[in-house]
Amino acid sequence: MPPDPIEHVMPERPDQPLATGPDTGAQQHYRALERLYASAPINRKFASSLHIPGEGLSQLRFTVTPEDYHAAGAAHGTIYFKMLDDAAFYAANTLATDRFLLTTSFNLHFTKPVRAGTVIAEGRWVTGKRRVFVAEARLVDEEGDEIGRGTGTFMRSRMALSSLPGYAADGAAGAMG
Repeated sequence: MPPDPIEHVMPERPDQPLATGPDTGAQQHYRALERLYASAPINRKFASSLHIPGEGLSQLRFTVTPEDYHAAGAAHGTIYFKMLDDAAFYAANTLATDRFLLTTSFNLHFTKPVRAGTVIAEGRWVTGKRRVFVAEARLVDEEGDEIGRGTGTFMRSRMALSSLPGYAADGAAGAMG
């Protein structure tokens, strides 16, 4: 049974992976998902990076700048959604090694405004392994305060991961090499 609080399954330092050693098939899948994230055109608009430390887990580093602010001088809610959805999505997709998942619903809670700085989104798979997956994520600011939390439902698509540019080791669509 997985631990309830997300903070108990993530590394103490966000820049450190949980495990090291030779790449297993699962670890190759995690690295391919990280490449897929980096290759998505939307992610060129944000200073962010994805790390997948293990099955059912993800960690997204995101730099919030004044360009992300709404009129009242804090990050717009779209930034929270983007980070939470991505973290939960990639945590869930660690368990789906053949198909790309699609977000079917997402519920989020804002707990604190965020201004410029680094935000960490921690994702954790909750349940589901066949067609529908549920995962949650939380956002933590530079002071270590939780600033948002969300839960998403994700469904297997018809798109094979291996057909998506960025998933393959060489960045092209096709089988991993």
